[in-house]
Amino acid sequence: MKSCYVSIDRLTGVVELEAVDDIKIGDQVISELDKGTCLGTVVSEPVDTAREDLPKIGRKATEQEVKDHLQLKERERYAFDFCKRKIEDMDLPMKLLSTEYLFGGTKLLFYFISENRVDFRELVKELAKEFKIRIELRQVGVRDEAKIVGGLGNCGNTVCCRRFLNNFSIVSIKMVKEQGLALNPSKISGICGRLMCCLAYEYETYLSLKKNFPKIGKRVRTPQGEGKVVKHNALTGMVSVQLDEGKETTLTLKDLSAAEQQKSAPPATGPADKVKAKSENGRAQAAQKQANPPDRGRQRNGGNRGQGGQKQPNPGGQNIPKRNNNHKKNNDQTQKPVTNKESNDQ
Repeated sequence: MKSCYVSIDRLTGVVELEAVDDIKIGDQVISELDKGTCLGTVVSEPVDTAREDLPKIGRKATEQEVKDHLQLKERERYAFDFCKRKIEDMDLPMKLLSTEYLFGGTKLLFYFISENRVDFRELVKELAKEFKIRIELRQVGVRDEAKIVGGLGNCGNTVCCRRFLNNFSIVSIKMVKEQGLALNPSKISGICGRLMCCLAYEYETYLSLKKNFPKIGKRVRTPQGEGKVVKHNALTGMVSVQLDEGKETTLTLKDLSAAEQQKSAPPATGPADKVKAKSENGRAQAAQKQANPPDRGRQRNGGNRGQGGQKQPNPGGQNIPKRNNNHKKNNDQTQKPVTNKESNDQ
């Protein structure tokens, strides 16, 4: 499947659509979008894409259809003035921003901004009575207001949302802190009052550059002494460290990494130190053998006795005589009465 980019209008911007055959840059095409049938201009050549959920270009527009659409665009100014006059007459708390005719005159859209919910049912009746067409009022936010109205940003150029942005990306205060910018609302906010969209452009680049940087507040070792990290400069690769003495020094990430490696590296040993350590280990092993000589006889007897051959402790330190089984046998033999045959005969 092939796709191409089509410029619709200043609010919708440039969208990616599924291309049809014989499409080239500059062709006027008709497509179905969320808001209805729209006429757009092809701004890129069709290329292969893996996306499958893209809206499809319906067909090429004829010259007569393009002329009719341009005539409808000329009537948008009258519709804008009429609606604005009715809003003032009804004293509605809303600000009208833009008016848009869809292709073929099927629908007339009015874009407005308001801080609160507005009941514009009577206004819709008056507009439908005047233009005899389907009317739709859409409430938008402050960022869409900047996109519709336009203006100059802090850089002096036309705001990005008016020039090329289609979708508004999420911008957070974390992006401001990662880039080391001052938290001054007048410098980081756009004309819409929100954080500038351009703060998200270089956020990923700053994250990749600061990937190997030590965290703010971490204690590190420098050639001048130990201290803690207080500031980063991702573009120049510099780190500011506040020393324990109170001074602040700035050095490159390479120098800081070398100092940290020198701190964590073990002391270097030469060949003489290795020989000395080996001899000392040999003497210690020999002294240990002399202090604890192996009792080979005890090991042999213990192996024969097994688990039951362990020596029982002697409570109280008493001298218990060993039992002599042979002596017992002799005593048993002497206890038997001995008869004297000669005495019996007497």
